[in-house]
Amino acid sequence: MIHSMKNHWLTVLSVLTVILSSCNWQTDRLKIDVSSIKIPDVSIQRYDQDLFKIPVTDLKNGLTTIQSRYLFFLGTDLNDSTKLADMSGYLMNPRNIDFHKAVQEKFQDLTPIEKDLTEGFRHIKYYFPQIKIPRVYSYISGGDYENPVQFADSVMIIALDTYLGSDFKPYLSDGVSLYKAQRMTPGHIVPDCMRTVVNRLASPNMSANTFLDQVVDAGKRLYLLDASFPSMAGNLKMDYTPEQFSWVSKNESHIWSAIIENRMLYSSDGQTIRVFMADGPFTPAFGKESPPRLGEWIGWQIVKSYMNNHPEITLQQMLLKNDAQEILTQSGYKPEK
Repeated sequence: MIHSMKNHWLTVLSVLTVILSSCNWQTDRLKIDVSSIKIPDVSIQRYDQDLFKIPVTDLKNGLTTIQSRYLFFLGTDLNDSTKLADMSGYLMNPRNIDFHKAVQEKFQDLTPIEKDLTEGFRHIKYYFPQIKIPRVYSYISGGDYENPVQFADSVMIIALDTYLGSDFKPYLSDGVSLYKAQRMTPGHIVPDCMRTVVNRLASPNMSANTFLDQVVDAGKRLYLLDASFPSMAGNLKMDYTPEQFSWVSKNESHIWSAIIENRMLYSSDGQTIRVFMADGPFTPAFGKESPPRLGEWIGWQIVKSYMNNHPEITLQQMLLKNDAQEILTQSGYKPEK
């Protein structure tokens, strides 16, 4: 009897060991050592500071002193009277002056952001050795809320005036929605920067017609964001509040059931898709506690499950796989109730 019980518990322990090993493997797939990936440490060039130090009364000479460091912004010709007049107007604009002052108070030191960006770029370089690490600049956009981070031609620019905190009064007076203002904090700078890189590496599939196509397409980009910064909080990857992230984690099975029961997977109806993919304060069908873009969340879970079940599939291969149905089928995705 004792011998039988001993064998029973050994069997149970063996099964548990396999399960725990599997769970650790799934968790650890993206936790890689990038210490050997050599890239220059990110140093954010403070165009926002250097530009506003220039006296408007001696604008041309002042711009000449910083021109070589900021050719991306200033170009090579400083003799254009129209360009100089525009720059003078920009520097004398009371709104830009106020934004600049707030930025100097909020962002005296960008070292933590630089360290996080360096870490993120190392991960990206690990998976995509051919990528060129961008030069990074900060500037005052004057409230370009739709483009807080821009990435083009190996240059990334960060509008620091769009990250001054959800309680920054000009945001609300400018008509920024409260749910968007909640994302306009210093903590969202690195996620937004990495998201712009991800979107360059995996641009949205414009031929994605069905709900499933769009869900999986969004899930791929979120998985790539996951890979680029594994230690980043999940709510920041989704642009959710911690409370919204908690809600969606607890209600994953209910969301999936609603999708299946309403036969949404293969729907091409624009309105149906928008309910689950459009941004907003919440998803109307699930109440005000729910976050928006539930389809993106589900897509992320499907792709994570697929990649965990297929360790032989690389990130590049996953991105190139356009058969959303195949990814879903082979993912074995089935949220626990």
